[in-house]
Amino acid sequence: MKQFKYTINGNIYNVTVNRVEDDIAEVEVNGTPYKVVMDKPAKKTVAAVKRPAQAPTTSTGAPVVARPSSGGGKGAIKSPLPGVILSIDCKVGDTVKKGQKLLVLEAMKMENTIPADREGEVAEIKVNKGDSVLEGTDLIILK
Repeated sequence: MKQFKYTINGNIYNVTVNRVEDDIAEVEVNGTPYKVVMDKPAKKTVAAVKRPAQAPTTSTGAPVVARPSSGGGKGAIKSPLPGVILSIDCKVGDTVKKGQKLLVLEAMKMENTIPADREGEVAEIKVNKGDSVLEGTDLIILK
């Protein structure tokens, strides 16, 4: 029930909207009930709620986040920014060339291709598809 107060040509009208159904509104103007037929039915707006996908968790419920490793040395391809691993496009033992796509990292709703920064052989893959990683995390070790 909504109440409104209108002044028309100096006359005050207290309007109460009791019910609106399809194209008929039941209103009271200064205590007198009326049924008002509207040209168009009242719009019923339903806002769709879009929730983000849940981040992966461990069996204990803790989020899966790969921490930057201190070791790894010169052969490590590191994450340039925090994100989620979408795909891994190489496997241990593969020979890669400079600029070849190694994996795809989603960060800030954008897919970022992580290329090899030099030629070499994939010695170790330190992440899995779906892992959340922080900036500086070792992703792939090249020999």
